[in-house]
Amino acid sequence: MRNDASPPPLFSIVTVVLDDREGLRRTRSSLRRQSFRDFAWIVVDGGSEDGTRDDIVRFAPEIAWWRSGPDQGLYDAMNIGMAAATGDYLLFLNAGDELASPDSLGRLAAEIRASASPDFLYCDALERTSGGTLLLKPARSHRTVWYGMFTHHQAMVYRRLAVADLRYDLSFTVGADYAFTISALSVNPRVVRLREPLVIFAAGGLSYVMHSVGRRDQTRIRRRYLRLSVISCFLIMVVQYLAMLTRRGFPVFYEIYRCRRMYE
Repeated sequence: MRNDASPPPLFSIVTVVLDDREGLRRTRSSLRRQSFRDFAWIVVDGGSEDGTRDDIVRFAPEIAWWRSGPDQGLYDAMNIGMAAATGDYLLFLNAGDELASPDSLGRLAAEIRASASPDFLYCDALERTSGGTLLLKPARSHRTVWYGMFTHHQAMVYRRLAVADLRYDLSFTVGADYAFTISALSVNPRVVRLREPLVIFAAGGLSYVMHSVGRRDQTRIRRRYLRLSVISCFLIMVVQYLAMLTRRGFPVFYEIYRCRRMYE
């Protein structure tokens, strides 16, 4: 817990959780392993009933700010966490997600210093398969944002003051992080890409479970934020649908196409 007299941390790490006690513990363990300690952990619990809140109370000395109570879902909770943040940079690491290595934050901090405090950074990500293998999923260029999220949202880092006027749009059930990222890129030209994994992404997230809703959300976002034509949006949605079928029906082919290295 940071006291009010402490200078703002470099990172505010926002964790959203709902009835995922084990996931929260994995995320906490990942943060405890970090050699770089200039961060503040913010936890927003949607009113868990599985004992998660008891753990949050127990972890309270490690948490800069937390709340537990009903909210309007994932993106509302992320807005709540962002409003409570005081760090120079925002990283959204939800329950079950982990940082890729004990020096992940340290290497990120070094890049921020070397790049003179950029507005937005993004990295590669690791995905854990059902068999426990870690796949490296390289980020695409941020210039391909018209196609969709170019890396996992948990592998994106925002300078807090650069996105101070932005919020996650609750009208999008699945795609609010996509709309937020487009908005952030539109007002913040200083972008840095790190070609190394920042996070281990917890599989089975909202975008995977509700992929059809996510595609519809993305179409609305492309029309509203990027002004793409109906035909362009339709073609992108078809390609994404085929990619999802490949991922679910032929995971080996998906891994060869999208992932470059495998970790045991």
